[in-house]
Parts: sequence; C-alpha cells; structure tokens
Amino acid sequence: GILVKKSTQVAVGGLASALCLLLMFLTGMIPFTTYALPAMAGIVLIAVVIENSTQTAALVYVSVSLLSLFLSPDKEAALMFLCFFGYYPVIKAKLEQIRPKLLELLAKYGIFNLAIIATYWVIIYVLGLPDILEELGELGKYSIAILLGMGNLVFFLYDRALTNLVTFYVRWFRVKVLRKI
Repeated sequence: GILVKKSTQVAVGGLASALCLLLMFLTGMIPFTTYALPAMAGIVLIAVVIENSTQTAALVYVSVSLLSLFLSPDKEAALMFLCFFGYYPVIKAKLEQIRPKLLELLAKYGIFNLAIIATYWVIIYVLGLPDILEELGELGKYSIAILLGMGNLVFFLYDRALTNLVTFYVRWFRVKVLRKI
C-alpha cells in the first residue's frame, strides 16, 4: 500500500543519492572527468523522476549538490553538477512540453548557456581561480565564444543521449529488469 510506496521512494532516493555522490567523489581520482561524471550523476536522476517523482528527484539533486560541494575533490565538477547536470535531467521532460518547439529549444539552450556562464563566473570570481582565463591563451576573447559554441554542440548531443536513455530505460530496462525485481 501507501507505506510500501513511501519506503520504496526513500530507498530509490537513497540509492540514487549514494550513486551520485560516489560519481562526484571519483572526480578527484579519475583525470579528465570534470564534466563526464557530473553528467553521469545527473543521468541517475532520470530513474528517480520515472520511478518516484520530480519532487523526489529534486530532493536528491539538492542533497547531492550540497554534499558534493563539501565531499567532491573537484570543485569545478561539483559546481557543474549544482549549476546544470544535476537538475537538467529532472526538468527535461517539463521543458519538452513547451510549445511551439522553437520556444522549447530557446528555453533549453538558454538554461544551458546561463548555467555554464554562471558556473564559470563563480569559479573565476567567487572561488578565485583566474587560471582558467590564462589557460585560454592567445585567442583570449575569441576562445570564450568558441568554447561556448563547442559546449552548445556537446549539449545538443547530451540532450539527445538523455532522450535515448529515457526511451531505453522505459521500454527495455524497466520491462526486462525492474519488472523481475
């Protein structure tokens, strides 16, 4: 009944939180995972949305975000989860209900670009890590626009991958694996 449903929600939320935190903790141990592992941690929240609710997924996102800021060795990765990868999979389905399609795309890309700009603003001006600007080298002002453009291309691929993962989860994993549990 209702008690089983609540206990299942708590269990799924707890397992998802633990898996997300493990992925965020690994960012400091596996080189070049600043973006990949926060993105993977966000993907875990898709199952929470589907199996529980957007509200439960939002609670997992908040708890993992806060704990990641303290526990993750890679603060840039923690900020990437907090500012984008953690909540985007949770709100993706709601964004895809926006009509017309052009407004949906404007909302998605607007959120992505604002999140990335905010993340790097915090990294540079709040955390005081201006080395990121120096890493851009001679191209200076153009490199920021080029990197943001490449980021939008990667976001396009990420968004498509999330759509495919949701389809896989609902049509195959949920039917073949979860049904047997």
